[in-house]
Amino acid sequence: MEQRPACIKVRGGRVHNLKNIDVDLPLNKIVAIAGVSGSGKSSLALGILYAEGSRRYLESLSAYTRRRMTQAEKPLVDEVLYVPAALALRQRPGVPGIRSTFGTGTELLNSLRLMFSRLSSHRCPNGHYLAPSLRTAAGLPLKCPECGCEFYAPSAEQLSFNSQGACPDCQGTGIARTVDESTLIPDKDLTIDEGAVLPWKTLMWSLMKDVAREMGVRTDVPYKDLTDQEKEIVLHGPAEKKHILYLDKKGQSTELDFTYYSAVRTVENALAKVKNEKGMKRVARFLKEGTCPRCHGSRLSEEARAPRLCGRSLADVCRLTLAECQKWVDEVPAALPKEMRPMAESIAASFDLSAKRLLDLGLSYLTLDRPAATLSNGERQRMQLARAVRNRTTGVLYVLDEPSIGLHPANIEGLKGVMKDLFADGNSVILVDHDTQVLKEADWMIEMGPAAGEKGGAVVAQGTLAQIARNPASKIGPFLSGKELIDKRSKIAEQDLFKLGRIHLESRQIHTVKPLSVDFPKSRLSVITGVSGSGKTTMLLETLLPGLVSQMKGEPLPKAVKALEADGIKQAKLIDATPIGINVRSTVATYAGIHDELRKVYARTPDAKRLGYKAGDFSYNTGRLRCPTCDGTGAIVLDVQFLPDVEVACPDCGGSRYRKEADFVRRQPKAKQGEKAVKAYTLPELMDMSVDQALAATRDLPLVQRRLRVLQDLGLGYLTLGEATPSLSGGEAQRLKLASEMGKGQDDTVFIFDEPTIGLHPLDVASLLDVFQGLIGQGATVLVIEHDQDVIANADYVVDLGPGGGKEGGRIVVSGTPEAVMACPSSLTGKYLRLNRKK
Repeated sequence: MEQRPACIKVRGGRVHNLKNIDVDLPLNKIVAIAGVSGSGKSSLALGILYAEGSRRYLESLSAYTRRRMTQAEKPLVDEVLYVPAALALRQRPGVPGIRSTFGTGTELLNSLRLMFSRLSSHRCPNGHYLAPSLRTAAGLPLKCPECGCEFYAPSAEQLSFNSQGACPDCQGTGIARTVDESTLIPDKDLTIDEGAVLPWKTLMWSLMKDVAREMGVRTDVPYKDLTDQEKEIVLHGPAEKKHILYLDKKGQSTELDFTYYSAVRTVENALAKVKNEKGMKRVARFLKEGTCPRCHGSRLSEEARAPRLCGRSLADVCRLTLAECQKWVDEVPAALPKEMRPMAESIAASFDLSAKRLLDLGLSYLTLDRPAATLSNGERQRMQLARAVRNRTTGVLYVLDEPSIGLHPANIEGLKGVMKDLFADGNSVILVDHDTQVLKEADWMIEMGPAAGEKGGAVVAQGTLAQIARNPASKIGPFLSGKELIDKRSKIAEQDLFKLGRIHLESRQIHTVKPLSVDFPKSRLSVITGVSGSGKTTMLLETLLPGLVSQMKGEPLPKAVKALEADGIKQAKLIDATPIGINVRSTVATYAGIHDELRKVYARTPDAKRLGYKAGDFSYNTGRLRCPTCDGTGAIVLDVQFLPDVEVACPDCGGSRYRKEADFVRRQPKAKQGEKAVKAYTLPELMDMSVDQALAATRDLPLVQRRLRVLQDLGLGYLTLGEATPSLSGGEAQRLKLASEMGKGQDDTVFIFDEPTIGLHPLDVASLLDVFQGLIGQGATVLVIEHDQDVIANADYVVDLGPGGGKEGGRIVVSGTPEAVMACPSSLTGKYLRLNRKK
């Protein structure tokens, strides 16, 4: 019998910075791919293994099916053998639509809708409730014992806010859009003839001011001087038809009968006619959003909210947290007639199967009606993981990209269980991560490096974890074995923590976070810890940050803030992992202020002066030298008829964003006495360099050098200057946002970091701690939401929230030095910190 392949064979891998690598990855194992940021981990895992596995699977489908799916390009690799069909659980799952909730995204709501359809007390058309009956499941009409009315129970589909069960007012979104009257007359010093009524300028014919005149409104006096009656007509006047004499732009007059549209009705009319996103943008400026008054935000119609099960409606149950909901579901069968219990137990078991992994992954605190778009990347990724296990596939290659993001060490136990389940079902798992607690679950490891960018892209070590730990070339090995711990910062003595002052916050109840009173030492590194859902984000981003911003503006404190003392603080800056911009022309160089300076430098060259080019001509956005084919974006979208659109590098500029004429302008860097001359570079060539390479090519440009050096010091030396910022990872985006802040006096500034270690190798974490120290050295106060044990251990001060998530959290378990947290028996963070430091 022919032996089955034992491994995936990759030959000649050249995606991104990969150096023509050959590597074998065992099948039916958990294989970890490690390495510093930018070393080529994702290029191997996602760029080759997932890309090739998914591409081959899609190619096996019919053209009719393929055209409804995104087409994968063939990766730059000579050969990939024995790769299974692949699924990727990405670091940044797509942001769900407005109708998606935690309940729909996890499919838990499917079980609940079935439960309410089959097991409920249903309401007859005359408002009487019937006892639960097997006739419902049999699809038979129900007969009301009080009025004799016959009717059918609603199906599960009729209880869905994505279809027949949607609230008619909000169409199942739970959100009501109403006109924000404060936006209709932005400048009350203008007359109506001068355009005071903004919707009449942007959404309606300009002749509406002529109709308003016929309605008895003076249009030649400032709006603020109109009578209350005139203002009422402008805003809410009746839809009366008026006969007007209209003068067009040529001065020709026309008699018209025209219906009056008040400012409010103009917006409502435009909203009713919106057909696309562009149309919505025109109207959105005049709207405000609030909870739908008809369904109270439940998204469901009155009919869908009518069935009752154990005294609750479907809307009531969706407002429960996952932990509360599971408990309620488990109690339902016993509350029903005996003959209905087997069916109830079957549906409850289906719900429990889906809920178990979500609970293991630490999502017990989320309510089922929570809009999926408001979930963090980590929460959405854990939803993906739970769904993958529930589907019980076999023979699939799962590529997990940083699955530990957003997970407290206590929640990582659930993640490890998910990986083991995928493996036990006969799948292969590729794991890209930096957390040693997760990496230790691997059967085999491949380490990329040795460094980032051009200095990476090679396989530096591979083997079992024991072999990696012994390999002198491995950079992750010492952290896996526990021989190396990160101790970067000299600690402040406990009695000196508040020597430079404090920020005092008192908050009221918000979400599940109880009223808190907390102090943060000024000009120190404070880390806020706790399991998922314990209240870290609520305390810092929804309470402290808005409070600081309001105080700095001299505005009243937000309702959630009872008291705030922050003497001397004049700036509060959030550095999070959200992508930088959506402008496809935004690059590392433009964001860091390097491109503007280079454009001026190149405009001063003899070549540019001879050809008549100014600094503006080198702009991606408007310059004469931008590529006309791709309009300065570096890519074009191909319409492949019956297949989906495909984005490829621009064939004319090759992705450089510049037309060929830009190659005629070269700049020769000035060499100091005794230095070897550096070759002359064009601007497109310079933009194709990494930060590290560009430092050598711009050594005679002091301002550019300073800005490049900051990027290098932040660990971003491997990024190319022309790399699009929307494509950067969360960790890269955070550090790039910091670039403009480095080297300034910051004693009046609070920096708030939201999980800055996303995607960072332990050695990169050490560099990040240097960055924090640099800010603190300039006087800044640094507050960090973090799970990383090394960051916590290197903090001056720790505030640990919990003890659990959701309603089980929202309190301060312990605050003080890392040692005080380790000494606290009720702190989960302290427990794992003790284990980490005892390695």
